[in-house]
Amino acid sequence: MDGTASVASDVLARYAADAALEVQGVRGLVGKRMPRHGAVRIEETDGRATVELHLELEWGASAEAVGREVQARVADYLERMAGARPAAVNVVVDAIGPA
Repeated sequence: MDGTASVASDVLARYAADAALEVQGVRGLVGKRMPRHGAVRIEETDGRATVELHLELEWGASAEAVGREVQARVADYLERMAGARPAAVNVVVDAIGPA
């Protein structure tokens, strides 16, 4: 049987959010910055997804280190769960939580 399968953008967004929340230093997702999209936006171009996540970090967490870990974890998780490695994972730190 021939055919193709695809995963809906909202499912990819949920996977990306779940993966990001597992990273130490991530306090939560910031959804109010992007109404209608929540804290995760998925854009598809030429069959490849670009992920944008808006996060709140814990006080004292290294934005650079946490951002890198989120990028790696999200890319690996999407590849494992959906069979597609994203073209890019962009992390935006919108807030840092109180101590």
